[in-house]
Amino acid sequence: MNRNSIVIILITVLIGAFLSGCVDSPKAEGKTTPTAAVTAASGTPGATTAQTAVSTKEPEGTIRVSGAFALYPLMIKWGEEYEKLYPKVKFDISAGGAGLGMTQALGGQVDIGMVSRKITTSEEEKGAYWEAVTKDAVVATVNKNNPVLATLKTNGLKREVFEKIYINGSITTWGQATGTASTDKINVYTRADACGAGEAWALYLGKYKQEKLKEVGVNGDPGIAEAVRKDIRGIGYNNINFAYDVNTRKPVEGIEIIPIDVNENGKIDPEENFYGTLDELTKAIGSGKYPEPPAKDLHFVTKGKPAGIVQEFIKWTLTDGQKYITESGYVVLPQDKINDGLKKVE
Repeated sequence: MNRNSIVIILITVLIGAFLSGCVDSPKAEGKTTPTAAVTAASGTPGATTAQTAVSTKEPEGTIRVSGAFALYPLMIKWGEEYEKLYPKVKFDISAGGAGLGMTQALGGQVDIGMVSRKITTSEEEKGAYWEAVTKDAVVATVNKNNPVLATLKTNGLKREVFEKIYINGSITTWGQATGTASTDKINVYTRADACGAGEAWALYLGKYKQEKLKEVGVNGDPGIAEAVRKDIRGIGYNNINFAYDVNTRKPVEGIEIIPIDVNENGKIDPEENFYGTLDELTKAIGSGKYPEPPAKDLHFVTKGKPAGIVQEFIKWTLTDGQKYITESGYVVLPQDKINDGLKKVE
């Protein structure tokens, strides 16, 4: 073979190799997956790039919430603050009572049900998955112009008196309730909707069910507060955030709180006198000076273990979101309960 033939062959081989490299390279870019991405998808360690991309993706979607009036004001606050952090997450929040919140959570109409009572075994068997997120209480309320208000504030009422007003109806006048000469009839208001407030109040009166509470049924916390505010002889009960103004920290205009005579000695002792402001009362609830019930934990309920943006939001309420609890008029749970909630939601 002469010299020219050899040169031609070498040139042909080199050109072929060059063309092969040019064709193969884009095919590889289009069809292969970088090692880091494959590792992240399979969950193996070391996929820093892909894991960072997933974890820093901004949450997006709508979280639907309904249920207990007790938790509604705090849920509104939490929703507002969370939207500031994650503008692509929106909230659809409504109040209708703990019973509605549970029903809609189990039925899939909402992502989170607000429930202001204990979750039953039957509800858990149907898929109710819950975490306690804060604490509040129910207080007894009267009109600010009640004819025996001074006596009520000085002596309070014993549990047994509340029971005779609400359960068996044997006390029907303000004179009978306070040991005074008043013949004014007591107009009794209770909740018409299935609610944690009604259950907590009934349990306090003697381990009764809400259905045992007598007299005029009114729907919702705002409804019962308005009924008492308009009725000089009325008595009702409210979750604390509907009995107190969160801005003034005083009882809502037109309403006064009936102190509970916890030690039943016929008067309100200094250690029982914590109803002047919302902060005094929440401190008493947190320390256990106010009885439980009617103090109670408040819960988020989902159908099964939460995931996605719902899971992340609930985790936030149990961590950074806790800083909004006190200012909103609620009680921070003991750290062990918060830790239990975080373990459940992880």
